[in-house]
Amino acid sequence: MARTAPRPLLGLFAGIAAGVVASAAMAAFQSAAARFVPADGSDEDPATVKAADRVSEAATGKPIAEPHRAAAGQAVHFLVGAALGGAYGVLAEYQPATRRGFGGAYGLVTSMVLDETAVPVAGLGAAPWQASLASHGYGLASHMVYGIALEGARTLLAGRR
Repeated sequence: MARTAPRPLLGLFAGIAAGVVASAAMAAFQSAAARFVPADGSDEDPATVKAADRVSEAATGKPIAEPHRAAAGQAVHFLVGAALGGAYGVLAEYQPATRRGFGGAYGLVTSMVLDETAVPVAGLGAAPWQASLASHGYGLASHMVYGIALEGARTLLAGRR
């Protein structure tokens, strides 16, 4: 089968939309799986809420008000998911290996880059060696769901390459 020319704009927009869908799938998975993961005993906000606070403090000098914290955290979750989806959509147009494991490999990479590296480095969460094995598994499984849902939605929107 002859390889067709990359379609970067289609990849970008399909990826962004697929990223929103995949973020919803990930949130649904996390909601269902949370009851099987032991609580870490922390009353800290999730990394997404901490990130929203940082943006709010930089823009207004104040953290997110209590009634809006959960929604602000979800907004960060969906915005990051959409951005990662857009990047995935463009990459998938140029490099078919990006889609390995029906998006599962990309989910694994997002888990390693975000949960295990960027979040701790930014001070939004604990260092990897401070988190429980269950927490690592939960994060990895969540991002695998994201990656697989991302590829499924991207394929529906942009077609199989």
